[in-house]
Amino acid sequence: MPELPEVETMVRQLRPRLVGRTVTSAAVHWPRTVARPSARRFREGVSGRRIEALGRRGKYFLFDFDDGRSLVGHLRMSGRLFLVEPGEQDRRAEHTRASFDLDDGRRLVFVDVRKFGRLALVRRPEEAMPALGPEPLSPELDGAWMATALRSRRRMLKPLLLDQSFLAGLGNIYVDESLHRAGLHPLRLSDRVPRAKAEALAAAIREVLTAAIEADGSSFDTFYRTPEGQPGRFQDTFMVYGRHGKPCRTCGATIRRIVVGQRGTHLCPRCQSAPRNRR
Repeated sequence: MPELPEVETMVRQLRPRLVGRTVTSAAVHWPRTVARPSARRFREGVSGRRIEALGRRGKYFLFDFDDGRSLVGHLRMSGRLFLVEPGEQDRRAEHTRASFDLDDGRRLVFVDVRKFGRLALVRRPEEAMPALGPEPLSPELDGAWMATALRSRRRMLKPLLLDQSFLAGLGNIYVDESLHRAGLHPLRLSDRVPRAKAEALAAAIREVLTAAIEADGSSFDTFYRTPEGQPGRFQDTFMVYGRHGKPCRTCGATIRRIVVGQRGTHLCPRCQSAPRNRR
């Protein structure tokens, strides 16, 4: 599933091309793609509207229109947004779930092979999103916040960091990479993390996400491509994720794969020593 860096990459690439453009017409090719309102009202609601801003909240992307409403979308497992130039043949048409004709002759297309992606047209973005925690790259997420937030809960680190109500935008890849960088085992209880390690975790999350965005995200499967059609590059620098049985790039120990909360989890047993009650 695309995580924060992949959605941020998409938004950054589309923003200069879409802000100020007007949607002249829209089509919904898979009705279940539209979470709200109905497909017909969705088409009518976005048609004739000018795009004022593009943004992101967690793993969601947001288009703000000139009438005050917002299109909120989630890519889920295999969703993609890209532009088709005038006269260009769209070779991915069979997987198109929604499309938006623009006033400059281009077409914005939402493709989704697995059909799990969702779009919603709402008055307030919060109507189409669950309660989300703070943004990992926001100023409020510093070492002090992390230390307090971890101490106030008693949960294993991996499931806690995946909880979108605790912190928005992180998924399996970036949690594993951040925990490794901070030297924390995914099974460690949050309220037993020393303040120095909590500060290291906050810094690691910021560093990992920033590096991933600079690399246009991670192409962890065949589905993820940027709106420009290119794969991400961050997977080339993974420290632990997907590297089961390979040597740790930091210490040389063999990377292990365990299951935490039904999620495959990768770690270095030397860099991330297990908590005493989990050895």
